[in-house]
Amino acid sequence: MVNFLKYKKIYYIFSLTLAIVSLAVLLTFGLNLGIDFTGGSILELDFETRAEHPAIQAKLKDLNLGEVIIQPTGEKGVILRFQDVDENTHQTILAQLNELSQASERRFESVGSVIGRELKQKTIMLVIVSLAALLFYIALAFRKVSRPVQSWQYGIVSIIALFFDVLIPLGVFSFLGRFYGIQFTIPMVTALLTILGYTINDKVIIFDRVRENLLKSHQEHFEDLINQSLNQILLRSLSTGTCTLLVLFSIFFFGGETLKYFALTLIIGIVVGTYSSIFLAAPFLTRFSKNA
Repeated sequence: MVNFLKYKKIYYIFSLTLAIVSLAVLLTFGLNLGIDFTGGSILELDFETRAEHPAIQAKLKDLNLGEVIIQPTGEKGVILRFQDVDENTHQTILAQLNELSQASERRFESVGSVIGRELKQKTIMLVIVSLAALLFYIALAFRKVSRPVQSWQYGIVSIIALFFDVLIPLGVFSFLGRFYGIQFTIPMVTALLTILGYTINDKVIIFDRVRENLLKSHQEHFEDLINQSLNQILLRSLSTGTCTLLVLFSIFFFGGETLKYFALTLIIGIVVGTYSSIFLAAPFLTRFSKNA
């Protein structure tokens, strides 16, 4: 039987280091928010022969579009992001780019700044409500377990671990946004909320096995019981995570530009969530026990 808790201090130090680095990156660079949050326009084109980025920038520099972010997609396509424009400017952009190479428009979307601010506020509220609901659910699910850890303490440990699960992907995308221009968009928020649901399931399964072992075991040390429970669910947790990651890697590499960073958010979140369930949440639960 693997002794998972033997090196729990190392897990704490490693996890705390990751959290501090992610928080520092997030506070320093912030998130490169997409037009979903800031307002603006997005234009996706397919060229007969894809134009180079400097040529596209040169064609658009006199149109007062603000910062133009150019992102290649597929073999001949590009996605352009810039400030909100009217239909006349939209047609002018198409005409200018057609001078470089014949281009066909795949989509054009515009989001106003007011809608962007509302989306930002609602997103923050949604995350807070989701965390509160998960805390209530955990406390309710484990209400009959009162030794050696109170039911609400399972919830507190879960929320701490969930905060870690979300913070690390946010830190990664803050870094990618600063140095590679990757924007944080609504699909990534959807992925983060999916991560909350997925990883809380992982933690509930571990805690539920702890609860079962508490009811039928008479082990004196809570730490031994935690270790036993982790060994019992390890294969199941790793198998589920691996199968999910296989699908997500397929989406990341073959699903197209619009799904690429949605899948990447989930990949990071599931890896971090699986780690935190086994090496952070379960060991941290022993901190609340007097007989660990």
